[in-house]
Amino acid sequence: MPSAMQEPLDNVLALYPYKISDIKGESYKGKKGVWWITTNEGVKILKKVSNSEQTLQFILDAVRHLSANGIDLPGVNLTKDGKEYVCLEEVCYVLSDAIEGENPNYGSAEELAIVARSLGRFHRASKGFHPSPVTKPKYHLGLWIEDYTEQLTDIKSYYESECLKKTRDAVGNAVVNSFPGFYERARKAIDGLRGHEYADWTQEAEKAGCLCHQDYAAGNLILTPKGRLYVLDTDSITVDMAARDIRKLLNKVMKKMGKWDMETTRRIFKQYQAENPLTASQWEVVRLDLLFPHLFLGAVNKFIYKRDQDWSNEKYLERINEMTVFEKSAMPVLEDFKTVIPV
Repeated sequence: MPSAMQEPLDNVLALYPYKISDIKGESYKGKKGVWWITTNEGVKILKKVSNSEQTLQFILDAVRHLSANGIDLPGVNLTKDGKEYVCLEEVCYVLSDAIEGENPNYGSAEELAIVARSLGRFHRASKGFHPSPVTKPKYHLGLWIEDYTEQLTDIKSYYESECLKKTRDAVGNAVVNSFPGFYERARKAIDGLRGHEYADWTQEAEKAGCLCHQDYAAGNLILTPKGRLYVLDTDSITVDMAARDIRKLLNKVMKKMGKWDMETTRRIFKQYQAENPLTASQWEVVRLDLLFPHLFLGAVNKFIYKRDQDWSNEKYLERINEMTVFEKSAMPVLEDFKTVIPV
């Protein structure tokens, strides 16, 4: 795997109509990289993307659609020959405008409302988008039941193997103690998704067109001094219904707060609904997605496959315990969900 110093940045940037005065690395993970590029026409962001060229074409198509429908996204800079990206040796690079501003603060009721309303506008703007047949889209629409069942089965296998051991380490004990309750919760969510609500929304979204950002959170949003909210990091954009983004935003906000809060949930839903109204049936799908213990299962999965190789077992145990407590704090909201949805 190449190092950041081995990247052909000069060759890439030579294909753009700018004079380059400085290159500063922001992050680098081999398959992905980000650099700040100072040019004669302002500061730009160069990204090395891990997606294939066909998937990148899908992402750029989605960005153009969203921009045309009023969503603020960083402008994509064209090469000298009018292309939206550079591809060298099957590796793609995209040069975008840098946006000046700050990440919104969830602790500010005003800024949290801006984020929630903006997410509603994002989903409303995605309607009418259908992937081009020449691209390779990321696709999750209609696949939740299969995907969630696979995730649950994977962790269940680990749980069962730990149950057979005469002695277990601290992580094994934590999973054995917590998994049964989360298993029942996950089964209820999956069984609920087999109902007409999820099927109806899937069919509607397929017909109308839809996009899901997948990480619509403060770290990927920039609030400018003039109050415009720019959406960054569209690399993971996928075809899916709005519920996926709503669930992920709520988990981000509530984790920042340390636990789930009924009134904050109500305010987020109210602001979102003002921009992209959902039906009671669709809000039920949101509830079912929140009921599925994504964060607990994700923490255990991370340990099983050692996805963070520099983490100690103590760090993994800390994360699993943290997600156990956090997931349980959502139950009062989920059990009284009808009082927080704005319909």
